[in-house]
Amino acid sequence: MGEGVDPTQMCRSLVDKVSRAEQLKAVADPELLVLFEDWLEELEGEVVSFVKEGHSLESADLAEKLGISRAAAAYLLAKLKRDGRL
Repeated sequence: MGEGVDPTQMCRSLVDKVSRAEQLKAVADPELLVLFEDWLEELEGEVVSFVKEGHSLESADLAEKLGISRAAAAYLLAKLKRDGRL
């Protein structure tokens, strides 16, 4: 399949990350969680602006622009699409 994505592996990875996130919530300082949520909202705003400026929806382009991994960029794009913001 070349560079295709294995949906099974992607689902496993997502479940693992959600599980870890839930574990972190149990021990994380609430103030840190607020800061993380604020940072994530800022990133989402940057993604929306980037796309509205006419840039592509390619995760590689977005990752380079924001200085994040391609996986993080793909996650943000999918989340914003799912939320109806893109």
